[in-house]
Amino acid sequence: MSVQIHAEFIISGNVQGVGFRYFVYQHAKVLGLKGFARNQWDGSVCVVAEGDKDSIDTLHKYLKKGPLMSYVESVEVDYGNADGEFNNFEIR
Repeated sequence: MSVQIHAEFIISGNVQGVGFRYFVYQHAKVLGLKGFARNQWDGSVCVVAEGDKDSIDTLHKYLKKGPLMSYVESVEVDYGNADGEFNNFEIR
């Protein structure tokens, strides 16, 4: 079994109202990640994900690109140890 990690991403740019959270949800489900995506008051999107390092790295690449109608200005990420607090991936 691979090591499970926790990642918290803050995605800035034109990322609200363009299907960004659903885009993240679709990719996270395929990658087998658990966590959530939610809009922030400042116009950014917060994504918290737990899973194996390769899947988290793949998600990071998708976040840098975003869905067709979005414009991703920056993706900040903090890594930590997974604590298994999530049962699935959801949009909040």
